[in-house]
Amino acid sequence: MKGIKIIATGSYLPKDIMSNHDLEKLVDTSDEWIQNRTGIKERRIAKQEETTAMLAYNAAKKAIENSTINKADIDIIIVATFTSNYLTPSIACLLQEQLGLKSTILAFDLNAACSGFVYGLIMANSLLSFNNYRYGLVIGAEVISKIIDYQDRNTCILFGDGAAATIIESQDNSIFQQVHGAIGDDKTLYCEVDNTNKNYLKMNGKQVFKFAGKVVQASIIKLLTDSNLTIEEIDYIICHQANSRIIDYVAKGLKADRNKFYMNIDKYGNTSAASIPLVIDEMNQKGLLHQKDKIILVGFGGGLSYGGILMEW
Repeated sequence: MKGIKIIATGSYLPKDIMSNHDLEKLVDTSDEWIQNRTGIKERRIAKQEETTAMLAYNAAKKAIENSTINKADIDIIIVATFTSNYLTPSIACLLQEQLGLKSTILAFDLNAACSGFVYGLIMANSLLSFNNYRYGLVIGAEVISKIIDYQDRNTCILFGDGAAATIIESQDNSIFQQVHGAIGDDKTLYCEVDNTNKNYLKMNGKQVFKFAGKVVQASIIKLLTDSNLTIEEIDYIICHQANSRIIDYVAKGLKADRNKFYMNIDKYGNTSAASIPLVIDEMNQKGLLHQKDKIILVGFGGGLSYGGILMEW
């Protein structure tokens, strides 16, 4: 069976940190309340001059530096984001020039919000499988702080900025199972474009929790069933870092070892499409991922959308 393998990772995070105590000065909330309900302690916030494209470039550059391949062999670039600083051109096209990649590359952005990185890997796997391609660059990058109303405590406590990149290689005889779906909904989690300076992200947290708890569990069960594996045979489950309570709920519902669910939401908050690759890069840098480890990636978010992958490291 044809699949993909992640062969290098890289990430970039803005230097500025906004703690829960900082938010206490802006909105009616508290460090204790935020931690108890979300697991978040702090998040990174991009400076005014730091764009999504800049974050994506720095993460991609690190991934290339951490790899052993010739960057001229990269055939596709996919950037998952819903906060591009451009309507056009795509960030992926700009990265072709900035990274010095070949002009015959296939480059495009993908907007599936918090499911974006998983969707990007699914798309990359298809492109590598049915074309004479070998390597791809898949990036999740977001600067969400610029569409947050810091008087809206439903959203401002949750989101942060960051980017992470993976270089993937097409592999024969590799496990790659996928699940995905979409439920059209423009009321639960959305950000309108109305040509004003107040295009803020809005969210119904209770509905997101209800949706996420259901689709994440169902996605994991579907991936295991299709792969003829048990959850005990999975080394790590990397969920979109939206809320620690969602991940705890899923682990409990599946009767799974909580240690399989790696989290770094306490440091970065919800970084949408960047959250899963940020976890992957952190785990990789710590040496937690080993050859042939079986991992599940599950994203969910605006759309409403969801997607999951079971693959080998």
